[in-house]
Amino acid sequence: MTIPFETKIDFKSPRWNRDSWARIQGNLDPEKERFTYCTGQVLGVKPNEKVKELCSFETFLCTRLVPTEDGNIRRLNKEVIFYTDSRSGQIIDTWTNPWTGEEVRVVQVANDPFNYTISDFLILAPEDLPNGEKAPPKKIPLIFPWKEIGPDTLMLTTDMHLYYPNALQPDKWPRESSGPMVQVSELFRYFVSRKQLEDPNLTRVDYQGSWQRITPWLPWMLMGQEPGHVSYAGSMFGSDTLDIVPRHILDYAEKNYPHMLSAPTEDYGPSISSLEYYAREQTPAPVK
Repeated sequence: MTIPFETKIDFKSPRWNRDSWARIQGNLDPEKERFTYCTGQVLGVKPNEKVKELCSFETFLCTRLVPTEDGNIRRLNKEVIFYTDSRSGQIIDTWTNPWTGEEVRVVQVANDPFNYTISDFLILAPEDLPNGEKAPPKKIPLIFPWKEIGPDTLMLTTDMHLYYPNALQPDKWPRESSGPMVQVSELFRYFVSRKQLEDPNLTRVDYQGSWQRITPWLPWMLMGQEPGHVSYAGSMFGSDTLDIVPRHILDYAEKNYPHMLSAPTEDYGPSISSLEYYAREQTPAPVK
């Protein structure tokens, strides 16, 4: 049964924002999957030198939306990031660090699952108080900064800036860890059709957009706490099928990660970050 949704555009309505965001990310018909494909470059940023293109990446997400008992929407999701050679586009198993000359083993990303709830409100992480305690979490209405671009195009911006304890602590992971805390920003831009948003027959909305992630050095790069960071810069698209993903990327997934080619059908967990998966599945590199 299709999850009910609002189509009358109202930028100040939390319910309309919720339903529009859900129709962009997935399909409000729980029987149908929705797929996101993103491709781009991984850039290395160090102080006092020009930015380096380190490699490229290929990402796809398999998403299903289901109703929750409290009337909200649960986003069930699997996601992969495969690292590729910037020139050939082929998936790489090893990578040569341009600063150290060391050849390292590449660790691909396969987050299964990465679920969250889409509701009329956002729950903000508690802030640190001067006395060292945590302030209560803030609950704010879900209102995004939409922009109107031309007669039929709207741009949705959804950014988040995070700071949280590192699953890879330096004492155990001296070569993989960027430090005790992780500073990450995720920057999304979605370009969508006003006509599609207003169409009550469309349980999903097409989009084109961009994704940028600013994050510490990837743990498999073995940069430790060296000053600098990584930036992902990618183009992003929504689709009803995985045909949007290049054939050689799908071939690799079918061979190595076949369980990642479809969205979850039930809400299982836990949903954890790629750093937490790394901590569970990998072992610390020997210290030189």
